[in-house]
Amino acid sequence: MALRTRRSAPGTTGTATGGRPGWSAMHSGPGRALTAVYGVFALAASARAGYQIIREFDEAPTAYTLSAVAAVVYIIATVCLVIGNRTTHRIAIASCLIELLGVLVVGVLSFTHPEVFRAPSVWSGFGIGYGFIPLVLPVVGLWWLARVDRRVRG
Repeated sequence: MALRTRRSAPGTTGTATGGRPGWSAMHSGPGRALTAVYGVFALAASARAGYQIIREFDEAPTAYTLSAVAAVVYIIATVCLVIGNRTTHRIAIASCLIELLGVLVVGVLSFTHPEVFRAPSVWSGFGIGYGFIPLVLPVVGLWWLARVDRRVRG
């Protein structure tokens, strides 16, 4: 059975489905795409970090721990985007900011201190292993969250 939503009027909270504030604002076309990308990254980073920690942790503990941190950030962002209420909206913003800070700091450090990163993490080289999507994704996420902020706040 398909979930049907209807668009709410500008400035409303969008309680078309089960009284969830912000649902239509957070889950329109671009919001769904953003949530899907975060979901894919949550799965990919979790699988990568899990494998690296179980099989190769002694080889590069810093890089593999950072991959696990990235996975947790992507999971939190995904869940918050799916729920889409006021509280999770704020948490999603914090997750995107942490993600952006992480990818910038780890990106710089992976070039200036390569000895610390004996293996790549999700955020190494500004996300080069993932086509720089880890660098672009939090910027797009923050833009989208700012765009729907009025509708979520109600």
